[in-house]
Parts: sequence; C-alpha cells; structure tokens
Amino acid sequence: MTSEHLVGYDGMWAKPGEDPRTEESPVGELATIRGYLTNYRLTLGMKCEDLSPEQLATRSVPPSTMSLLGLIRHMARVEQNWFQRSLQGRREQERLYWSAEDGDLDFTGAVGDQAVVDDAFATWRAQIALADEWLDGPVDLDAMVLVPRGDDEASVRDILIHMVEEYARHCGHADLLRECVDGRTGQ
Repeated sequence: MTSEHLVGYDGMWAKPGEDPRTEESPVGELATIRGYLTNYRLTLGMKCEDLSPEQLATRSVPPSTMSLLGLIRHMARVEQNWFQRSLQGRREQERLYWSAEDGDLDFTGAVGDQAVVDDAFATWRAQIALADEWLDGPVDLDAMVLVPRGDDEASVRDILIHMVEEYARHCGHADLLRECVDGRTGQ
C-alpha cells in the first residue's frame, strides 16, 4: 500500500476530476435536498471501496458493533423504513435486517463473509433505487405521512432532511472506521 493510498490525493478521497459527487448549485428545495442525499450516499459507498469482507466487518471500538458493513446494512434499513414504509405507506413490509427476537441485525449480522457483503450492498442499492424512483414522481414537501412506528406524523420535508442528517452522521462514522481499517483519510 502506497502512502498516496493512505492519505488520498492531496488530502482528497478521489483524484481531481474523478469524484462522482456533484458540486453544482441545484435550483429549488427538493433538488437541493436530493443533491445532498445523493452526495452522502456516494460518500458512504466510497468509504467502503477496495476493502475485503473482513475489513468491511471490522468493528470500531468495543463494545460497539459498528462497522462499515454494518453502516451499509443500517442505511439499507433506514432507506426502506422511511421511503417505503413511511413515505409510501407500506408499513406492512418486513423490516430489513431486523428481528423481533434479536432487534437490530444491521450491525450484529455484519460479518466478514462475501455473501453478507454482496447482500448488503445489493440491498442498499436496491433501496436507493426505489427511493429515487419515488422522488422522481410528484413530491409534496408539506404533505404529512405516518412515521414507521406508532401514529405520529411528519412532513415529507422533515423525513427527507432526516435522511440527509442520517447519512451525514454516518459518513462521519465511516471516516473514522475507514481510517482505523487502513489509515485512509480524505473528504
């Protein structure tokens, strides 16, 4: 592993001109929210690139079960929970990486096995595609919808902003996890 790999490209994660994230100035509230959401999704995926299943499943600090692979599984569950179960009212859908007996399986089930890795990334990408398909339709940011548990309501706007916040927080976790795995840092 070269020192360039460890520190990135002049402190950046991707080579200049090869970063898939956009820096454009979207027009409108929904376009702005989507831009941030898309960029954070890309960032989380980038932080997981070029790692083995064992590295992806490396836990942070005991007793935490957090790992990069766990974050991917968690965000697949979060995408499904908010976009499918709440925004589209599909509350009957079985929750991803969850069991009534064991609770959250997103982190505890994130083991260093290629089949688990493949499933996690395929599931996460599928949930993103379903969310983006819904976002491509007519979206009323002021509409009120039921949250996934209980009878509380939230606006579509609030849920979308929550999704940006959720990714932003976990991208910070991913920064630290990746640095612990192989020393790589950057944007």
